[in-house]
Amino acid sequence: MSEGESIGMSSCCLSGALHEGKPTGRVDNIGGLDTYIAEPKGGSKTRSVIFISDIFGWEFPNTRLLADQYALAGFYTYLPDFHEGDSLPISFLENVEPPLKKQEQLSVTEKATNAALIPTTLGPWLVKHREAVSKPLIDGFVNTVRMIPGTDTVGAVGFCWGGRYAILQAHGPDVATPGKIGGVDAAFAAHPSLVAVPGDFDPVSRPLSLAIGMRDSLMDEGTRGKIVDLMAQKKEVVHEIRLYEEQIHGFALRSDWSSEKDKKAMDEATRQGIEWMEKYLRSGKE
Repeated sequence: MSEGESIGMSSCCLSGALHEGKPTGRVDNIGGLDTYIAEPKGGSKTRSVIFISDIFGWEFPNTRLLADQYALAGFYTYLPDFHEGDSLPISFLENVEPPLKKQEQLSVTEKATNAALIPTTLGPWLVKHREAVSKPLIDGFVNTVRMIPGTDTVGAVGFCWGGRYAILQAHGPDVATPGKIGGVDAAFAAHPSLVAVPGDFDPVSRPLSLAIGMRDSLMDEGTRGKIVDLMAQKKEVVHEIRLYEEQIHGFALRSDWSSEKDKKAMDEATRQGIEWMEKYLRSGKE
């Protein structure tokens, strides 16, 4: 964890709904990691985007469907298994934190039982996939993608657990390490969790876009204010922070599609990320 105030993870991180639809990409092995790949029309790798998933990993249907949307927008999109086969199961999302409407129907006993499962399951997982383990994997994958013929610019798109690592990739390459490890050209992070303020944001040097729900239990008003103030002082860094009213943690990936308001927020966050990449992942050939 970077220095500064860190924000813990609560059950709200697990809230959300599964979406219908069949992903249209393919699976390959890139740099030693199983990876879902969504190709744009024509297959150009000029503008490549790396998805960094939430705790439910690279096989979560919602994430793959969203990767397909980026491919339709013209980005060669990679969704690697940065958890190396150890993502939390989708059943954990369905059973422990169902959509808010279903939560309202649970009894006090059912809610207590569900709450007791969170620290015993999530805590050990976070330790196993701490920064010292996960960041080198992500840095290495970024380097691998940069070396793929036809690749010109590389962006990072992260959600929840992965949102923080998208922010870290916006620090740029680690010039202190031989080979300049990691670092992307632009990043988008939706409802990032476990962030450290100011430690994760002081080093940001690449265009960074943030999407944060106003009811995100992992990003309270005070923390949001600190991030806004800190980034405002970094006048040399292009950035945007969009706040979504009445949206909880996970809204950009796991919104309840039975709610028109929530679906609209998810669609807007998708457009936010795609438009950011369109603007700042510009090929030198264009």
